[in-house]
Amino acid sequence: MQFNTNLMNVQERINLMVKAGEYLKANTEEWQEVKQQAFYKNGWFTPEFSQHAALQIANNFLTEEALEKWVANYHVDDNITPKNIGIVMAGNIPMVGFHDMLSVFISGHYQTVKLSSKDDILLMHLVKYLYTQENEIQNYISFADMLKGCDAYIATGGNSAAKSFSDYFGKYPNIIRKNRTSAAILTGNETDGELKLLAEDIHLYFGLGCRNVTKLYVPEGYNFERLLKSFSKFLYFGDHHKYRNNYDYNLSIILLNNIFYMTNEATILTENTNMFTPISQLYYEYYPDVKKLTEFLNNQNDVQCMVGNNFVPFGQAQNPDLFTYADGEDTMQFLLTL
Repeated sequence: MQFNTNLMNVQERINLMVKAGEYLKANTEEWQEVKQQAFYKNGWFTPEFSQHAALQIANNFLTEEALEKWVANYHVDDNITPKNIGIVMAGNIPMVGFHDMLSVFISGHYQTVKLSSKDDILLMHLVKYLYTQENEIQNYISFADMLKGCDAYIATGGNSAAKSFSDYFGKYPNIIRKNRTSAAILTGNETDGELKLLAEDIHLYFGLGCRNVTKLYVPEGYNFERLLKSFSKFLYFGDHHKYRNNYDYNLSIILLNNIFYMTNEATILTENTNMFTPISQLYYEYYPDVKKLTEFLNNQNDVQCMVGNNFVPFGQAQNPDLFTYADGEDTMQFLLTL
């Protein structure tokens, strides 16, 4: 693939991304319409959750201060020889692949992006907006349904997809991500405020993100009453038809199998040693020793992050910064050492 050799310098790339952040925060009528289109296509992408994702990106990634700190940490300069990076994006939550796109752009490489069919409206619109601000970016970010002839690849998907990615991209430099989820370790001494923040970690994006908490570890004798009350903000999930269908189905399976459960009519809690849960369910497990539990979770490949006191703070699981890399693999370092 041939590219225009008229390169943007680091500061120009930063300035353009700051404009993108300002656009997302402005929430124009055009952007509101795009969010509505995304919702019509994918019922999980409510306009509220799409804007939540947009603001997280704008406030944590796309400020001049954050970007300059990020660039300085890696000593990004204008001497890079651009390569073409193929990105296969996931589509579980709105704009989940943006950090990869941003990393490649700021590093100075070109990219060809394969969007998920579940999330092919929001990011496409944002990039087209950037085209109107700086025509040169068309050399840096393009889209394709098939990724061929790239110099390196970043691919995110489920475990079965990851195996296919390894087969296709294995002979090239790559980052391949599999299924992950997140857990919270509770002591029973959490305040009502902390539990409400935990409710955000669990329920944002209907729990579909790899940074959403799907598993609780609690001490013996834990009282779940306050926890369930803290979920009240998300009782409206019961009115969302896709979520409600999952809730009703999962509850019927639980009842048929005579499994003990707790619910607030929107979220189902059951005791289970698994990490991954069906939509609308939250698993819990009792632990006797927090030190041993922490060591165990640190060695689990399917844990994206751990929430709790002394871990990721309550309410911050879905609020990563630029230095928070999926699966703990430093994307920027990977790109700068190609």
